[in-house]
Amino acid sequence: MAAINLKPEENYIREQPYYEPVKDECAVFEAAYKNQLPVLLKGPTGCGKTRFVYYMAWNLQRPLISVACHDDLTASDLVGRFLISEGETRWIDGPLARAV
Repeated sequence: MAAINLKPEENYIREQPYYEPVKDECAVFEAAYKNQLPVLLKGPTGCGKTRFVYYMAWNLQRPLISVACHDDLTASDLVGRFLISEGETRWIDGPLARAV
């Protein structure tokens, strides 16, 4: 059984995403990041939550792994699973395992 080698550099945002700050959300996010505090982003679909996180990951030069949640999402979609490839069984990490 073989494992897939991950390349953490693949999870960095290389180009600056377009984001226009509304107030002081960037400074608040940076302060929370520096103090290791969690941040909850809440809002309707399409209001810019994901764009903001992509922008802050680029701005802080931190890796980002994005997960699209939906009704059919399973634990193995997040953690990972064994798959048969080229006659051998391989573990493929999901986004949760890659993030850890």
